Amino acid sequence: MGKIFTDWDDTHSELWSHQPIRLEHSMHTQPAFSMDELARLIEVYPREHYSLVKTGARGSSRVWREGEIGKLSGRQVIEAISRGGLWLNLRNVTAVDFRYRDLIDRMFAEIATKVRGFEVPTHQAGILISSPDAQVYYHADLPGQGLIQIAGRKRVYIYPNTAPFIRPEHLESIALFDVEVDIPYADWYDRHAQVIDLEPGQMLNWPLNAPHRVENLGTVNVSMTVSYVDDDIRRAQILHLANGMLRHRFGYTPKSRNIRGPSFFAKQVMQKLLRDGKWVKRERSVRRPIDFRLDEAYPGKIVDLRAAA
Repeated sequence: MGKIFTDWDDTHSELWSHQPIRLEHSMHTQPAFSMDELARLIEVYPREHYSLVKTGARGSSRVWREGEIGKLSGRQVIEAISRGGLWLNLRNVTAVDFRYRDLIDRMFAEIATKVRGFEVPTHQAGILISSPDAQVYYHADLPGQGLIQIAGRKRVYIYPNTAPFIRPEHLESIALFDVEVDIPYADWYDRHAQVIDLEPGQMLNWPLNAPHRVENLGTVNVSMTVSYVDDDIRRAQILHLANGMLRHRFGYTPKSRNIRGPSFFAKQVMQKLLRDGKWVKRERSVRRPIDFRLDEAYPGKIVDLRAAA
């Protein structure tokens, strides 16, 4: 097997995780990414590991609904997505199918040889299949992130990972409620974004917690999202969750954001005791209801489960 990255130079090593960078890769040539293989993958994918999302068209009011595939075949799902307004996220595909795990393991092994001190004992990836007009709204992620383009074209807007674009309370809400897109956005933010178009065989990496949004450019898109966690990122995730609990569960405004020391240890214990409790589960479930399924008779249409209920 050849190398994953085909044009990595010393500037990429210096800029990795500090500035948005676009890299060339060879993953899009792998047979595992053919439409036939993706269709088969969809048909066997565990329900708990996928999200099917409907969004509004660009320029329209914001729409964010989550649904399910229903009884459609993998090819029918891809056909429905091609009709518009949908994207399917096969989350944590590296735990479901060894072919993608091996590719991502190789990718991170290459990065470790090129970026000094880069060690990520925990990493995973998902596959996104999205409509020609689909978009991903302004959001941020807690782990380190990358976006690998396999098929189609998309435009990515990457914003500074500082206030006002992202604030600690936004990261707390993401950690607590498990919904990345519920952070404020204003049109003028775009004047401060780096705008990068992605083609098949290209990948983006950006600084930790940098907000971003994505627009597809008129074609069905297949991408991989990769996430990774080192010790500092893991500690920051614990801190965000604990501070979010203090703010939203107990009405206390957290003052410390240290990821070491006595206050961090206390927060670490607290979030471990409460993160699987009824309150957290309830708050997360009300923010992510499943309210539609794909129509088996009319590709691209949806059945409103709220109306059916």
